[in-house]
Amino acid sequence: QVQLVESGGGLAQAGGSLRLSCAASGGTFRSYSMGWFRQAPGKEREIVAAISRNAAGTHYADSVKGRFTVSRDNAKNTVLLQMNSLKPEDTAVYYCAAGPSIRVLVTAGDYNYWGQGTQVTVSS
Repeated sequence: QVQLVESGGGLAQAGGSLRLSCAASGGTFRSYSMGWFRQAPGKEREIVAAISRNAAGTHYADSVKGRFTVSRDNAKNTVLLQMNSLKPEDTAVYYCAAGPSIRVLVTAGDYNYWGQGTQVTVSS
Protein backbone atom coordinates (compact mmCIF):
# COMPACT_ATOMS: atom_id res chain seq x y z
CA GLN A 1 0.00 0.00 0.00
CA VAL A 2 1.43 3.34 -1.08
CA GLN A 3 0.55 6.57 0.68
CA LEU A 4 0.93 9.86 -1.17
CA VAL A 5 0.91 13.30 0.41
CA GLU A 6 0.94 16.46 -1.70
CA SER A 7 2.15 19.84 -0.52
CA GLY A 8 3.04 23.21 -1.98
CA GLY A 9 -0.32 24.39 -3.22
CA GLY A 10 -1.67 27.84 -2.50
CA LEU A 11 -2.49 31.16 -4.05
CA ALA A 12 -0.40 32.68 -6.85
CA GLN A 13 -0.80 35.57 -9.22
CA ALA A 14 -0.97 35.06 -12.96
CA GLY A 15 2.55 34.78 -14.29
CA GLY A 16 3.84 33.50 -10.98
CA SER A 17 5.21 30.12 -9.93
CA LEU A 18 4.45 27.35 -7.49
CA ARG A 19 6.17 24.05 -6.82
CA LEU A 20 4.15 21.04 -5.80
CA SER A 21 5.73 18.15 -3.96
CA CYS A 22 4.43 14.63 -3.44
CA ALA A 23 5.96 12.44 -0.77
CA ALA A 24 5.46 8.69 -1.06
CA SER A 25 5.66 6.06 1.65
CA GLY A 26 4.72 2.44 2.18
CA GLY A 27 6.01 1.02 -1.08
CA THR A 28 8.99 0.76 -3.38
CA PHE A 29 8.85 4.22 -4.91
CA ARG A 30 11.20 3.45 -7.77
CA SER A 31 8.80 0.74 -8.98
CA TYR A 32 6.06 3.25 -9.70
CA SER A 33 5.30 5.51 -12.59
CA MET A 34 4.07 8.83 -11.18
CA GLY A 35 1.58 11.35 -12.40
CA TRP A 36 0.05 14.70 -11.58
CA PHE A 37 -3.63 15.28 -12.32
CA ARG A 38 -5.90 18.22 -11.68
CA GLN A 39 -9.60 18.77 -11.34
CA ALA A 40 -11.32 22.13 -11.57
CA PRO A 41 -14.89 22.69 -10.32
CA GLY A 42 -17.40 21.21 -12.72
CA LYS A 43 -14.72 19.58 -14.85
CA GLU A 44 -13.32 16.09 -15.16
CA ARG A 45 -9.97 15.11 -13.71
CA GLU A 46 -7.24 15.54 -16.31
CA ILE A 47 -3.61 14.55 -16.66
CA VAL A 48 -1.14 17.37 -16.15
CA ALA A 49 2.19 15.58 -16.27
CA ALA A 50 3.63 12.13 -15.78
CA ILE A 51 7.05 10.59 -15.36
CA SER A 52 8.30 7.04 -15.72
CA ARG A 53 9.82 5.22 -12.79
CA ASN A 54 13.41 5.85 -13.94
CA ALA A 55 12.60 9.42 -15.10
CA ALA A 56 13.61 8.56 -18.65
CA GLY A 57 10.16 9.34 -20.00
CA THR A 58 7.78 12.22 -19.36
CA HIS A 59 4.42 13.38 -20.63
CA TYR A 60 2.76 16.79 -20.47
CA ALA A 61 -0.71 17.99 -21.29
CA ASP A 62 -0.64 20.43 -24.19
CA SER A 63 -1.99 23.15 -21.93
CA VAL A 64 1.08 23.07 -19.67
CA LYS A 65 3.90 22.26 -22.09
CA GLY A 66 6.75 24.73 -21.73
CA ARG A 67 5.42 26.00 -18.40
CA PHE A 68 5.39 22.96 -16.08
CA THR A 69 8.18 20.51 -15.34
CA VAL A 70 7.82 17.15 -13.62
CA SER A 71 10.75 15.49 -11.88
CA ARG A 72 11.39 12.83 -9.29
CA ASP A 73 14.00 11.90 -6.72
CA ASN A 74 13.90 8.16 -6.11
CA ALA A 75 16.32 8.48 -3.20
CA LYS A 76 13.89 10.78 -1.41
CA ASN A 77 10.66 9.09 -2.58
CA THR A 78 9.48 12.40 -3.96
CA VAL A 79 7.97 13.70 -7.19
CA LEU A 80 7.84 17.41 -7.96
CA LEU A 81 5.81 19.60 -10.27
CA GLN A 82 7.37 22.98 -10.98
CA MET A 83 4.70 25.31 -12.32
CA ASN A 84 5.79 28.55 -13.98
CA SER A 85 3.93 31.24 -15.90
CA LEU A 86 0.75 30.30 -14.10
CA LYS A 87 -2.60 31.18 -15.60
CA PRO A 88 -6.04 31.53 -13.98
CA GLU A 89 -7.12 28.43 -15.89
CA ASP A 90 -4.54 26.43 -13.94
CA THR A 91 -6.74 26.83 -10.86
CA ALA A 92 -7.71 23.36 -9.65
CA VAL A 93 -7.10 20.71 -7.05
CA TYR A 94 -3.90 18.92 -8.00
CA TYR A 95 -3.47 15.22 -7.26
CA CYS A 96 -0.41 13.01 -7.20
CA ALA A 97 -0.84 9.41 -8.35
CA ALA A 98 1.26 6.23 -8.51
CA GLY A 99 0.95 3.26 -10.82
CA PRO A 100 3.13 0.11 -10.97
CA SER A 101 4.55 0.29 -14.49
CA ILE A 102 7.76 0.87 -16.41
CA ARG A 103 5.87 3.10 -18.84
CA VAL A 104 4.70 6.67 -18.56
CA LEU A 105 1.02 6.42 -17.61
CA VAL A 106 -1.35 9.07 -18.91
CA THR A 107 -4.77 7.68 -18.00
CA ALA A 108 -6.26 8.00 -14.52
CA GLY A 109 -7.44 4.41 -14.63
CA ASP A 110 -3.85 3.18 -14.87
CA TYR A 111 -3.01 4.58 -11.44
CA ASN A 112 -3.59 2.58 -8.28
CA TYR A 113 -2.82 5.11 -5.57
CA TRP A 114 -3.84 8.74 -5.12
CA GLY A 115 -3.04 11.56 -2.76
CA GLN A 116 -5.65 13.72 -1.10
CA GLY A 117 -4.99 16.68 -3.37
CA THR A 118 -3.73 20.22 -2.89
CA GLN A 119 -5.52 23.37 -3.99
CA VAL A 120 -3.86 25.71 -6.48
CA THR A 121 -5.54 29.05 -7.08
CA VAL A 122 -4.23 31.53 -9.65
CA SER A 123 -5.58 35.04 -9.58
CA SER A 124 -5.66 37.32 -12.61
